[in-house]
Amino acid sequence: MRSGCVWTAHYKTFCGLGSVSIRTSGAAAPGKREGDVHGGGRAKIGDVAAEAGVSVTTVSHVISGRRPVSAATRARVEEVIHRLGYQADPSARGLRTQRTRTLGLVVPDLANPFNAELAVGMQEVTLAHEYLTVVCEAPMGGPYLPAVLRQLAARRMDGIVLGRYGATRADLALITGSGARLVRLGGPLGAGPGDVVRAAEVEGMRDLVRHLVRERGYRRVGFIGGEQGVEPGGERFQGYREALAEAGLDIPADLVVWTSFTRAGGRTGAARLLAAAEPPDALVCANDLIAIGALDACRERGVDVPGQVAVTGYDNIDAASLVSPALTTVLNPAREIGRSAARILLERLDGDDDGPAREVVLAHRLVTRESA
Repeated sequence: MRSGCVWTAHYKTFCGLGSVSIRTSGAAAPGKREGDVHGGGRAKIGDVAAEAGVSVTTVSHVISGRRPVSAATRARVEEVIHRLGYQADPSARGLRTQRTRTLGLVVPDLANPFNAELAVGMQEVTLAHEYLTVVCEAPMGGPYLPAVLRQLAARRMDGIVLGRYGATRADLALITGSGARLVRLGGPLGAGPGDVVRAAEVEGMRDLVRHLVRERGYRRVGFIGGEQGVEPGGERFQGYREALAEAGLDIPADLVVWTSFTRAGGRTGAARLLAAAEPPDALVCANDLIAIGALDACRERGVDVPGQVAVTGYDNIDAASLVSPALTTVLNPAREIGRSAARILLERLDGDDDGPAREVVLAHRLVTRESA
């Protein structure tokens, strides 16, 4: 098992510190470094203001993008920034505001493409506002999550986005006790501190199972979940149960398997269900990685998909459309979840938003392909 923060190897993908300024191309004039003002050193924000004929505050608003500035003024200031090669100094600004301009994202598994999409979406927003995004992996179980949260707290993160975990109140207290803003990706709003951004997990799985039962005619529908008690597995299992109850179908205990949110977990779980005395005619998997593992198990046993058994996933990662047969799944908007979480943090930090906790619920979409 591995845990810790992605500072180097994943830097280009997951970490970003943006700057509004654009460096001039080509070599600087002889005897003058790029960004020098009249040969007297690097440009400062006051130099930009003087050249553009505006106040330092206006230049700051253009750089941050957090206050309205007329198009003409913005264009004039940006031209001067470009010409002088001015770059804002985030560390100096941090000394003034007592902030590090650094945000953390903690996820269970960086190998899961869904979590990579979360990070990309979050960085799309934070990069434009000159915040560094640090992505950390803390595998399920053991001491990993509190260990990573302690590391982030020690580095004075301004805000932390916590991925889908069965986080304890002690875990959450490590974040809030450090003074960092918190956004949780899943779970009910009142289950802990901070804001919540989530997809409609129960509704998404309910729609998927309704499709299998009502439109495809499956009756013995099995479920392969991840780690039991860890979201979003529980919410997706709830949607599965509700859809079967609506159809008047029982859920025999031998049709439900809890494993891990991985391809290996899916292979193991599917093997158990396929070996049952009365195997299922459909396998509903709690995510796409589990479903891909289920396809492996079917292939190894010569079970035709979807001829003998249907297989469905959840999340709609890129691989869902590339495997054979391509997976029927539910689109879970990972990148937009990351963007929304980042926006909330920035509104809390830069907009001085101290209002009540907020919940953002993003829509899902059923994606039908060849596997069911």
